[in-house]
Amino acid sequence: MINHASTDSKIGFTAKKLAFCGASIGLAFVLSNIKFLKLPMGGSITMFSMLVACLPGFWFGPVLGIISGVAYGLLNLIVDPYILFPAQVIVDYILAFAALGLSGFFSKSKYGLYKGYGLAIIGRYIFAVLSGCLFFGEYAADYNMTPLPYSLAYNGIYVFAEALVTYVVLLLPPIRTLMDYLKHMATSQNK
Repeated sequence: MINHASTDSKIGFTAKKLAFCGASIGLAFVLSNIKFLKLPMGGSITMFSMLVACLPGFWFGPVLGIISGVAYGLLNLIVDPYILFPAQVIVDYILAFAALGLSGFFSKSKYGLYKGYGLAIIGRYIFAVLSGCLFFGEYAADYNMTPLPYSLAYNGIYVFAEALVTYVVLLLPPIRTLMDYLKHMATSQNK
């Protein structure tokens, strides 16, 4: 007889968690295609896609959050790739989206979604800046800049603009209530 409890406990995936992570990834992907601003060399301001991609981490912790982030990044890579160099795929699509799962480090903390989302955004920004310096730095000369300030500015435009709008929306009482309710649904034990 197979002991399902021991197989689930390795990384904690249950059917319910898989469903919530899959729904979050799917919704984040749909929202990522609603772009308010798309920059010429990648990056865009979307309708809260980074927040929705952070939810698996907020619900279930960093391991499942990072796994979900990688899955979300791979989905973006398959559907809408922007590739200049093979190594860029790792930084832009694996690590940058995995960073959204860092939200899970605050999953059990008071104001965990706010703190976790902030950490996830900073992680995503760091990898976007790294990619900008390594793979897109040649474009900095067009603006009389060196690669680091160029990458900081370019990536800051879309990452922090979306983050700012998201934080404003998260402060609305109905949204706070919705986020608490979703976490309760995702993490409650079925009896």
